[in-house]
Amino acid sequence: MLDIKDTAPEQDFADPIAGDPRNFAAAVNNWVPHDIVLKDAWFPLAHSFAVVDKPARRSVYSQPFYLWRENGVAVAAEFHPNDTDPTDKSDFSDAAGRYPVLEHYGYVWCWFGNPDNADPAHLPSIPYLPAEGNLPKHMLGTVRFDCTAPLSLENLIDLTHADFLHADVVGDEKMDKEVVEVFYDSETITMVRRCTNKSVAPIMKWFGGVKSDVQQVRQVIRIYLRSHAAIAYGRFSPGDNVQLFHPCVPETRDRTRLDYAMNTSNVKKSNLFRYLMPKASYKVSRQDSTMTSPQSPRYMNPETRKDLHSPLDEAGQNYLVLRTALAERQARGDFAYRDNVSADCSEIIGYDGK
Repeated sequence: MLDIKDTAPEQDFADPIAGDPRNFAAAVNNWVPHDIVLKDAWFPLAHSFAVVDKPARRSVYSQPFYLWRENGVAVAAEFHPNDTDPTDKSDFSDAAGRYPVLEHYGYVWCWFGNPDNADPAHLPSIPYLPAEGNLPKHMLGTVRFDCTAPLSLENLIDLTHADFLHADVVGDEKMDKEVVEVFYDSETITMVRRCTNKSVAPIMKWFGGVKSDVQQVRQVIRIYLRSHAAIAYGRFSPGDNVQLFHPCVPETRDRTRLDYAMNTSNVKKSNLFRYLMPKASYKVSRQDSTMTSPQSPRYMNPETRKDLHSPLDEAGQNYLVLRTALAERQARGDFAYRDNVSADCSEIIGYDGK
C-alpha cells in the first residue's frame, strides 16, 4: 500500500504552521469563522440530476445563485431568469449576471469570486467519482447543518470523534494501535489515520458480511480549503472501501448544505452494504449536528470561549491556521493558486481504483 508520506507534495509557500508557535496559538485560539470568506473557488452547488429547466435557488455565503438548464446545459445566474430588471448586480457575476459553470463528477459547480479568474484547472480532484457522474441516486443525498461550514469540516477531519459519536455505525474506540499523520500545502490539508485491530464497524458486520471481530483500517480525509469540500476515503480489511465526497457549502455563515456522494459501486450488488451505507450518512449527520449546532455560536467570540486541545487535534488546528493564512493572503489581493488542486490525488490518498 502506498504511503502518503512518500508522495506528499513539497511545500513551497511561507509555512504558517512551522513558524512562530505564538502566532500558531493565536491563530487557533482567536479564530472566528465569520471573519473568513475565501473566494475564487468552484463550489458544488447541486447534484446534476437536481438541476432542471425550472430554476432552483442556492447560495454561497448568502450570495444568490439561480441554477437551471437551457437546452440541456446547466447555467447559473445572480438573478432569477424572470427578473427582467435586475438591480444591484455584484462583482461575482459577468455583465449579464451569469456565473461561470462547470458540470463534472455528477455536480454542477459554480465559481464564487472574480469571474475573470474562473479556470477548470482549479476544480478539486475527486478520483473515485466518475467524471461524467451518473451514480445511482441511492448513492447521493442532501443534508443540512445549522452551523458554520468550517466547523463541519473541522469536525470531519478529527475522525477520533467517530469512535464515540458514531460508534453504532462505524465502530467504537477499541483498537491495539492508532497513528495519525497530517500533510498540507497552501490549498489543501490531508489527514491519514491508521488503526490496528480496530473493532469492526457495526454496519459492516450487520450488512457487509464481515465475520471478523477486528479490522485493519486506513482512513484519509482531504480538505480543499477554498471550496469547503472534502473527500473521505477509507480502506477496511476485511471489508469494503468507503468512498465519500463531503462538500460543505456555506449557504450562509451559519448554515451549511451537504450534497454528498458515496460511491459504493465497488461493493458486490448482492451485498446490502452497497445500498445501506450511503443512507447511513443521514444518521451520522444528525449525530454530528447535535454537537456542531450548539458549538457554532460559541466560535464567534474568542474572548469568552475556552478552547481545549489535545494532541489528536493536530489536523483540526492546522486546518484553522491554513484557512487563516489563505484569508490573509486574499485580503492583500493575492488570489493565485500556489498549488494544483486539480492534479490527480489518487496516490496522495492511497486510492488504487477500488
